[in-house]
Amino acid sequence: MTQLPTIIQGGMGAGVSAWQLAQAVSKAGQLGVIAGTALDIILARRLQLGDPDGAMRRALSHFPIPGVAQRILDAYFVPGGKAANAPFKNKPLIGEAPNQALNELIVAGNYVEVFLAREGHDNPVGINYLEKIQVPTLPSIFGAMLAGVSFVLMGAGIPLAIPGILDRLAEGREVELRLDIKGALPDEEFKTRFDPAAFCGGEAPALERPRFLAIVSAITIANVMVRKASGKVDGFIIEGPTAGGHNAPPRGRTKLDEAGEPIYGKRDSPDLADFRALEQPFWLAGGFAGPQQLCDALAQGATGIQVGTAFAFSNESGIGPEWKAQVLQRSRAGEMRIFTDPIASPTGFPFKVLQLDETISHATVYAERKRICDLGYLRHGYRREDGKVGWRCPSEPHKDFERKGGELPDTEGRKCVCNGLLANIGMPQSRRDGSTEKPMLTAGDDAQHVARFLADGANGYSAQSVIDALLTPIPSST
Repeated sequence: MTQLPTIIQGGMGAGVSAWQLAQAVSKAGQLGVIAGTALDIILARRLQLGDPDGAMRRALSHFPIPGVAQRILDAYFVPGGKAANAPFKNKPLIGEAPNQALNELIVAGNYVEVFLAREGHDNPVGINYLEKIQVPTLPSIFGAMLAGVSFVLMGAGIPLAIPGILDRLAEGREVELRLDIKGALPDEEFKTRFDPAAFCGGEAPALERPRFLAIVSAITIANVMVRKASGKVDGFIIEGPTAGGHNAPPRGRTKLDEAGEPIYGKRDSPDLADFRALEQPFWLAGGFAGPQQLCDALAQGATGIQVGTAFAFSNESGIGPEWKAQVLQRSRAGEMRIFTDPIASPTGFPFKVLQLDETISHATVYAERKRICDLGYLRHGYRREDGKVGWRCPSEPHKDFERKGGELPDTEGRKCVCNGLLANIGMPQSRRDGSTEKPMLTAGDDAQHVARFLADGANGYSAQSVIDALLTPIPSST
């Protein structure tokens, strides 16, 4: 992309910003972005559902490393799809040293998504990762680069190591990532590693180095990235607290309002003059999904805007149709509620949750769920007494969390985001007791107003209609 995009479509996981949405946005000349979260399990579950449109198998047929695609098909593909009430076969939980089979599923999951998003056009496609989810990051990025991804975006932390990792992977060199391990001694360092040559069974291919965009909430983080990142940072996405998903906590001591939501103040509104001084491209995110907001962003020196929520409920997004319909109906009626939950996510970051019927946003619905952690993407690493790394999640069974040295108060209010997000996209796990995992939908404050994209009498809208609305010319004042 010689010209940077005006609109970046937000990378909404898991599977909301799937290849269909990213492809539609990129075909329209803006930057479509895939959510890089949990693409290994998403690929495995799509195959178990029978891959009805054949897209997974078509993409896997192009995977360039011999044997990988067939091993994945042998492990997970169910012709015709599994029985509706049969549980999905889960993959092993990931630790700091994934084995070859798990690395193959991670690499292929990212490859497949980027490959499909790039089909049928020559425009760039991006992928978004969370810094908080560290262990799958290296094979995930390699898989995306293997398929020709053009942009890598990352937030939910300070991703200092990622630019240099992109440099090394482009050259086919081994990479490593330092892990955040609670209780590590001052002289200890725990790392996860990935060697593309060993993965490929010989020489690693030379790959294009994608541009790297850091998602930040404050100039202090941007300055740290500029000064200390391991390689080139190609721009910033400045995300405010009205954006969906995980939000940065308020600066300073967190205070809650009467509804129990974090209170954000002036310190949480960045001075764009500071970002202009960096002389780097930047995009504004969170509450900018309108033509006037886009004009205002451009007038303040931004390259453009990132928009997530408006695309999340478009026809091409991965959210289940019944949930889209409920959100659009409530938006049209002015009854859509979004709660910024300060404790729901095991990450410890505030998490925007839509208040919908039959979802785990309701305490009574979640209370009926038996606590289990069988996906583990948001587990925390900790140092065991023997000096090795252990893994625990505040959303797992209380006794397991305490047995691993966790403190019981840290589990209060925590919810299983991993299983909830997969239920959002039609992949809920069926349990032995006959229950099925319930969704946990997240979106920005703009979910209250997404019905504005509906044409008269329509029940849905396209990604193209969102882009057309955002690029509507604003009449100049005379």
